[in-house]
Amino acid sequence: MKKIAIVLMVLLLVSTTWTSIEAASSRIIYQGPSSPKVVSLTFDDGSDGTNIDQILQILEAHKIKATFFLTGGGVNHHPNKIRRIVSKGHEIGNHSYTHPDFRKLTKTQMKNELQRTESIIKNVTGIYPKKLFRAPYGAYNNHVLEGVGKAGYPYTIQWSIDTIDWRGDSATAIYNRVIKNAKPGAIVLMHTGKGATGTLEALPKMIKELKRQGYGFVTVSKLLNVSSGTTPAPADFYYYTVKSGDTLYRISLNVGVSVKVLASLNKIADPNRIYVGQRLMIPRKESKTSTTPAPYYYYTVKSGDTLYRISLNVGVSVKVLASLNKIADPNRIYVGQRLMIPRK
Repeated sequence: MKKIAIVLMVLLLVSTTWTSIEAASSRIIYQGPSSPKVVSLTFDDGSDGTNIDQILQILEAHKIKATFFLTGGGVNHHPNKIRRIVSKGHEIGNHSYTHPDFRKLTKTQMKNELQRTESIIKNVTGIYPKKLFRAPYGAYNNHVLEGVGKAGYPYTIQWSIDTIDWRGDSATAIYNRVIKNAKPGAIVLMHTGKGATGTLEALPKMIKELKRQGYGFVTVSKLLNVSSGTTPAPADFYYYTVKSGDTLYRISLNVGVSVKVLASLNKIADPNRIYVGQRLMIPRKESKTSTTPAPYYYYTVKSGDTLYRISLNVGVSVKVLASLNKIADPNRIYVGQRLMIPRK
C-alpha cells in the first residue's frame, strides 16, 4: 500500500507540474551578442514596398543576407517583390497582417494576425516565415509577449539602431545614425517604403564603412544563434522542437531521459523556462549491446533551400528524400520542415 501511495503522489506532482508551467512568453530582443563583430540589417515591409528591388540589388552587390519583416498586406500588394526577397536567400519574419498596435488586441486576435501572415507568405513563396516577430510600431508589453509566445513566436525582435528612414530623412542623417551607434551585435531598423528613399543612398556607403571597420553581416537568426538545422545531431542524439504546451518535465517523460540530463545537455539554466521553437538535443535510446548508430538524422529546412540543393549537400537523391519524407511535390518544401536524412 505504501508503494501505491508513493506512486500516486509522484503522479499527482507531475500532473501539477504540467498544468502550472506554460510555454514561455516571447523573448524581447534589442541586439545580439557582443561577439563576434557582426551586425544584422533588417527591413520592415509595409503596404507599398517601393524600394525592395533597389535594396535587393545593393545587398546582392555586397553579398549580404538581411532579414525582412513582412506584413500580410504588403505580400498581397506586391507578391512578386516578396518572391524575389525569398529567391535571393534572405530571411523573412512576421510583421503582422494589418499592422495594428498589438497592445490593443486580444491574444486570439494576435494569433490570427500572425497566422494569416504565415498563410499568405506560404501561398506566395512556398515557405513559411521564421518564427521571428517584429511588433508594429515596436509597441509591446507583457500582454503582447505572452500572446505572441503562445502563438508560437519565441522571439520579438526590436532594434538597437533606428534609422528613422520612414520619415524621409536624408541619406547623410541615416548614415550617421548607423555609423555612430554601430557596435557588435547591433540590429539596424530600416524600411522598404517610398518614404525611406534616403536609405537607398545611405545603404551602400553604410555597408562599405562597416566592412572597413571589420564588421560582418548576418541575418537575425544567425545573430541570435538560432539553430537552422544545418548541422545534424551527433549519431547518439536527435533534435526535438518544443511546441506549445510543452514542459521539460513532459518531454522528459516522453523521451525517457531525466530532466537533469536534458537541462545539462542543452545548457538550460532554469528547467521551467523553455520556449516554443527551441530545439533540444535528445540522447538516442540505443541497445546497450549495439554499437551501430541510428540510420538517420534530421535536417531542418532553411530559407533558400530546395530539395535539389539539400540532396546535393547530403549526397542523397531527390527521389529518395521525397519518398522517405513522404513529400508529394519535391518543389514544395518549407522553412522549418524537418527532413529525415539517411546516414552514409
